[in-house]
Amino acid sequence: MPLKLRTFLVFWSVIWHLFLPLALIYLYRRGRKDPLYHQHMSERFGRYKTTMQSSVWIHAVSLGELRSSVPLIQAILDQGEKVVVTQFTPAGRRETQAVFADAIADGQLQTVWVPFETTWAFRNFFKAFSPKFGLVMEIEIWPRMVMASKRAGVPLFMCNAQYPSKSIVKDQKSFGLRPAVMAQFAGAFVKSDLQAKRFAAVNVPNIHVTGELRFDQPVPSHLTEAGPAARKWIGANDRPVVTFGSTVEGEDALYVETMRQMLADAGPKPLFVYVPRRPERFDDIHDMLETEGFDVLRRSITLPAPISTKALQELEAPTTQPDIFFGDSLGEMYFYLSMADKSVVGGGFVPAGAHNIIEPLALKKPVITGPETWTIEYPFEEANAAGVACAKPDAAALATALSGGFAPSEHSIDAFFDAHAGGTQKLLQALPKALATAKPKV
Repeated sequence: MPLKLRTFLVFWSVIWHLFLPLALIYLYRRGRKDPLYHQHMSERFGRYKTTMQSSVWIHAVSLGELRSSVPLIQAILDQGEKVVVTQFTPAGRRETQAVFADAIADGQLQTVWVPFETTWAFRNFFKAFSPKFGLVMEIEIWPRMVMASKRAGVPLFMCNAQYPSKSIVKDQKSFGLRPAVMAQFAGAFVKSDLQAKRFAAVNVPNIHVTGELRFDQPVPSHLTEAGPAARKWIGANDRPVVTFGSTVEGEDALYVETMRQMLADAGPKPLFVYVPRRPERFDDIHDMLETEGFDVLRRSITLPAPISTKALQELEAPTTQPDIFFGDSLGEMYFYLSMADKSVVGGGFVPAGAHNIIEPLALKKPVITGPETWTIEYPFEEANAAGVACAKPDAAALATALSGGFAPSEHSIDAFFDAHAGGTQKLLQALPKALATAKPKV
């Protein structure tokens, strides 16, 4: 292990132990809005009411990572394995409990909070679950998690991994600590040949190209059936519909300007479906849209939960046609996307970068985002080359594209999607070789 990494790990441990009270305060404050943040607190220290030996460990930090791992987790369960899923956010934990309710009831799967970044908390975790190996979804580089896994002899792999260009530039300007930690993984299952070269360049061992797992995500039919029913209920069958999905802080003014430009155009009045990414923003963004003068119909107030086609058919239609249908619910993105003719994926107009474009493509919806696509280099570059996704620089260009300037065919989207599916099976096929090659050493 490089001396700089050893030195950093000592510093990292001191910092975590000194500031552990602040981490607890942070969780309790987050718990004011979502009580699940400060429930099961003992799990953060690696202590559990029930344990499960010889499991497969999946670390899916939040909702997006969990959704991308669903096909893989199900395939591992189908092989007769037990699975423990570690997470940090309530949204991810709730989704795990909903999607894998049967497996949880049968004792085949358990979802717990990821331990704090301390050696002793992870030691407790390994004692409770004795994982055969671990898969860390996407880019989650936690030094103590990695080093504790090596010490326990648990092969830990990056999974569905990519090394974005901006991260490379940032690491080159710093002390190279993140690449040093990445090199301590037992291996990596990466999204593309380009990503394999990037990880190999920073000495990550045991690399396997397995594609993007999100292409294999199951599409819930009850949501895709309810979306068109909701569009009909609103009275928007003859109106163009655009879904702004996973919008983030810093983008709302641009989207407001886009919607204003489209409403000012001649032709049928569009309906906008507006879905903020974080539930903490629901109330503020709803109030902002109303203050901006839009007629807003709020999903949580007007529609039952859970959503269903039958319930929609029994409801009386709104007395007026809204400008915006406001999506303030979790786990219903396919419902909101299935209402649309075109989709905008949030995050691309702020430096943090764009979010998942695969969900709308799975429903044959053309995808537009902003210029910050470094977070989704794969598959955005391939989707852009295939003509099924594009990036626009500002509100005017976005409004033009949504009003008809960007119109790929369903056939093009199908062809692109089919060409990139199958990541789950590729990973399962690569796993035995990866495990045979992995040789954890301290």
